Amino acid sequence: MSGIARQRALTQNRRMSSEPADTGSPAPPPASAAAPIIFEQPLNERMRSFLRVDFLYNQALFHHQSPSHWGSRAAVDSLLDILAITTRADTRADVLKELERQVSLLNEFQSKPGVDQARLRTVISNLLRLRSDLLACGSAFLQPLKESEFLAAIRHRSAIPGGTCEFDLPDYYFWLSQPAEQRGETFARWLAMLRPLCDAIAELLWLTRQGGRPRTEVAPGGVFHITFDRDAPVQLMRIALPAGCGIYPEISGSHYRSSIRFVSWKGPSDRPRQAEGDISFEITCCT
Repeated sequence: MSGIARQRALTQNRRMSSEPADTGSPAPPPASAAAPIIFEQPLNERMRSFLRVDFLYNQALFHHQSPSHWGSRAAVDSLLDILAITTRADTRADVLKELERQVSLLNEFQSKPGVDQARLRTVISNLLRLRSDLLACGSAFLQPLKESEFLAAIRHRSAIPGGTCEFDLPDYYFWLSQPAEQRGETFARWLAMLRPLCDAIAELLWLTRQGGRPRTEVAPGGVFHITFDRDAPVQLMRIALPAGCGIYPEISGSHYRSSIRFVSWKGPSDRPRQAEGDISFEITCCT
């Protein structure tokens, strides 16, 4: 939880300080200043589900902003995928357990020096609020979505390529033909049911990422092996590579050990090949 220390600024739950006055159009940053590409690898099933739900929720929010019926289609698809994940496992229970664990860990920092106590109290307060909201909605909070015949028909037909065409689902086509405001209001009600779960997952992912300390490593011949400390299980591994380097990692393994193989990108038409030479990269192991 080094992210709570004073010497490291956090980016969430905090307003940005006032910016200096704009004195004109800033010069474009040099190519070397481009943000690195970060590849994330979950190392347990809980983290894998969290990342997928967060990805789908952000995708749903993005498409929800589109006034076109194609945007509504994409948003509904994302929502149905979230329901599929949460139906297979008790994601709500997993989130509540992780919230409790994080609160317990953060409480231990209250007596340690070098910790921004105001920031720490804010983070703990946010976690307690998210836990309260998730508890208040009850274990059956997604039941209206699961029992909706309208959504169930779309989910069933989505398993067929092109199965949600207008002649397959005339009621869906009719809904998509309604004004964007009307479709938006309906979808907003659906999203509101998901929000307590998805907001909690977003906060947990942020905390998990902040808990890791990046370090630079070298992969001899493009291959790197790492063994984790069993007393401090790693949940998420993050690999950062410079933008434009033309290399990406293929990661395999578990929370005990993992292997990283760096591959050169040759384009979608060419077969990728293992990178040659020693590859320098940044790795962050998040517990």
